[in-house]
Amino acid sequence: MSTKDKPLIFEVSQNNFEDLIIHNSTHLPVVVEFMGVWSEPCIKTEYALSDLAKEFPGDFIFAKIDIEEQPELKEKFSIVNIPTVLVFKDGIEVQREEGELRSEELRVLLKHYGVYRKSDELREQAREMHMSGDTQSAIMLLTKAISSDPSNARVVLDMIQIFIDMKEIDQAQSLFDKLPESAQKLDMGLSIFAQLNFLRLAKKTTGRESLQAQIKQAPDDYQARFDLAVCLFSEYDIEQGMEMLFFIQEKDASFKDGAAREMIGMICNMLANSNPEESNTYRRRLANLVSG
Repeated sequence: MSTKDKPLIFEVSQNNFEDLIIHNSTHLPVVVEFMGVWSEPCIKTEYALSDLAKEFPGDFIFAKIDIEEQPELKEKFSIVNIPTVLVFKDGIEVQREEGELRSEELRVLLKHYGVYRKSDELREQAREMHMSGDTQSAIMLLTKAISSDPSNARVVLDMIQIFIDMKEIDQAQSLFDKLPESAQKLDMGLSIFAQLNFLRLAKKTTGRESLQAQIKQAPDDYQARFDLAVCLFSEYDIEQGMEMLFFIQEKDASFKDGAAREMIGMICNMLANSNPEESNTYRRRLANLVSG
């Protein structure tokens, strides 16, 4: 196996810092994470960077520095918050980011230094086409991206999302089922799984308009509110769907053995990676209701 085939992941100390980071940065971009092994945001960022180093073997170096084991390096680079990610090129620090970085954010960072997949560029173009209403051109572009880079599961997930938006649910489900489990468990895969699940559940209800009329007549019809929440989530109207569930939780927490609370937790988990602030807001709101 050549060096190009190996993910370049190293643990860095004061002793090897010069060789692993400064010297190597004249050949490749070096992404350094100052971290603490006890910090969940650090671990999540580490996992994301490790996955990217495996996806782009030999294209960049991922260097990990434990601030507790390497206090001299922490002081030298004035590290205050963790995780802190530094990028080195040609022997100098060229970028610094504080706080947890998710995979998509790290992809944007790496692209700035020439580390990216052409198929991801096609994805971005296809997304813009779809959002502007030219869905057929978006599908053609994603088909080209899949053909040129079949291992890029995110391209397939984008195609599935378009099928969902087009209400081609059976086609979306069939394509999703063919993905490997690792792709289904990506943040985007979990989001699509949730959407498909809510779409299936929504089909079993009387529909959004009927349920809204029902609630207007009987505001305390908890089953109608629960079913409406499902319909709203199937359309990705998270805010209104959550309001339905919180109404139930506040008025009758025991409804269907705590079904509202359970679904609120499910939505919070779904939002945890894509929108952690919104997820945490809903969690706090639920905790206040439960403790109150």
